Amino acid sequence: MTRFDYDLFVIGAGSGGIRASRISRHLGARVAIAENYRIGGTCVIRGCIPKKLLTYAAHYAEDLEDARGFGWSIEGASFSWPALIANKNREIARLSAVYTDGFVKTGIAVIEGTARLLDAHTVAIGERRVTAQNILIATGGGPSKPSIPGIEHAITSNEAFELPVLPKRVLIVGGGYVATEFAGIFNGLGTEVTMSYRGEQILRGFDDDVRSHLHEEMGKKGVRILLKSTMSGIARRADGTLATSVTGVPSGTLACDAVMVATGRAPNTARLGLAELGVELDEEGGVVVDRFCRSSVADIYAVGDVTNRIALTPVAIREGAAVAMTLFGGVETPVDLDDVPSAVFSQPAVGTVGLSEAKAVEKLGKVDIYKTNFKPLRHTLSGRDERTLMKLVVDATTQRIVGAHMVGADAPEIIQGIAIAVKAGLTKAQLDATVGIHPTAAEEFVTLRQKTAAK
Repeated sequence: MTRFDYDLFVIGAGSGGIRASRISRHLGARVAIAENYRIGGTCVIRGCIPKKLLTYAAHYAEDLEDARGFGWSIEGASFSWPALIANKNREIARLSAVYTDGFVKTGIAVIEGTARLLDAHTVAIGERRVTAQNILIATGGGPSKPSIPGIEHAITSNEAFELPVLPKRVLIVGGGYVATEFAGIFNGLGTEVTMSYRGEQILRGFDDDVRSHLHEEMGKKGVRILLKSTMSGIARRADGTLATSVTGVPSGTLACDAVMVATGRAPNTARLGLAELGVELDEEGGVVVDRFCRSSVADIYAVGDVTNRIALTPVAIREGAAVAMTLFGGVETPVDLDDVPSAVFSQPAVGTVGLSEAKAVEKLGKVDIYKTNFKPLRHTLSGRDERTLMKLVVDATTQRIVGAHMVGADAPEIIQGIAIAVKAGLTKAQLDATVGIHPTAAEEFVTLRQKTAAK
């Protein structure tokens, strides 16, 4: 008779938890997973996937305008927000069902409800008690709100996906991934968008050229960006609209129909019982783990956003797979978080991998910079005033490519390929020796010959 009910108990059926449970089950482990919302987690239900679908929708307004330059005349086009949301919801439900069916087919037990750890091997879900040799925390994170008067009138990205009506005017508070992406979504669908960000430039932590270029391009599209700006209060007017106290506008008050707060996300660790068991948490509540995703308590692991490291779906998936291999694959598998590529599905989009110019100078001392800024071929006929930025950061001593950055159409798709070169440690000469595909924007990465700076 086995000592525990399961070999692995996973709390949270998001990207990291699903991957860990599936691989563990494939390796012969007895696995159960608990979820208190919907199967699929943030990415599938109210994150990456629905966000990308809405981003696609927002592009069509410009596409219809650009079509005129190519001889197309499209009259009578109209947009329905309710139709978009209904179609999005149908696809999300389908994806969630696919994951649920997968659990059934592979023999993974699914327990609905909120889980809490009683000890290092016992979990309570309501009145039910379950034991496991190993426990994996994969509860992700959620949007946080500042404590200011009237904050109850604000929405987060969670609610933005389910708005019954598209707001005519929206104030987005924040300047990171979520803020810039939703600014592009709302703006592209016809909403008047204002961003309020307390920092000196949007996308803190990204390469400075990327930040300034995206700011300029978003401005061209009609998004008003207030920098060094803060919101101190929200009040609802008699007509249902909102009055927000925001620095950076002449009157100090901005009228809008919705306020979306995108000032950060916090790990979902409250009420899990982790601190009571001695599991080390960081200042924001994230589970502190080593490179094998092990917490400070033996047999308790954590992956994904709940660790408060790199909050990206592919990272959570990689971490979940690593835990499964370590526990049941016979190979201790660390997670390599160097040179993780990322994208911002803003309009235009951002793709980046490796070090920014500033970080490279700080780490390496001397770097070579190659960059270009050009009008895409498409817009020579569309007439749209939009420019693409592409940039390489090279270690001056070894000539290894240590960073690649792009702002423009298809940037995430292009950078995914360039990320292989950066991860593999290829040199600038090896990129130069690669024949480009013409005519494409991507070929610019292998034809950059003129050094624009040496630091």
